[in-house]
Amino acid sequence: MTDKNKVYTAITHRISVSVIPTYQTSESNPSIGKFIFSYKVIIENQGFEAVRLMSRRWLIIDSLTTVRNIEGEGVVGQQPVISEGQAFQYMSWCPINSSLGKMSGSYIFERVADNTTFEVEIPTFLLNADFILN
Repeated sequence: MTDKNKVYTAITHRISVSVIPTYQTSESNPSIGKFIFSYKVIIENQGFEAVRLMSRRWLIIDSLTTVRNIEGEGVVGQQPVISEGQAFQYMSWCPINSSLGKMSGSYIFERVADNTTFEVEIPTFLLNADFILN
């Protein structure tokens, strides 16, 4: 069984976050421990008010137990406003040092109406290089 195109989803405070990871064979080089993964993120506002994605925090762990924490403003250079009933999606990527790993994290959102903030879970998802060495 393969995890190819598997969708991982979490819903927090009526914000749905879905992630679809993909191993990037052409960008990776397993012989030197370079495994590249892309991931598509779909954020859906299932609530009743507009929200702005302010920041992100990622935890990345590979099977060699290398741990990285990544924090920053917005996503892909944006702090998108997502109106009620709307969605925002983006693509990003991550290098790890082994053929297996996982990512998880959270976003901080701000309610546009009153500037209050809240945290939204990014589901834990598997990074699995589905490849065969010759």
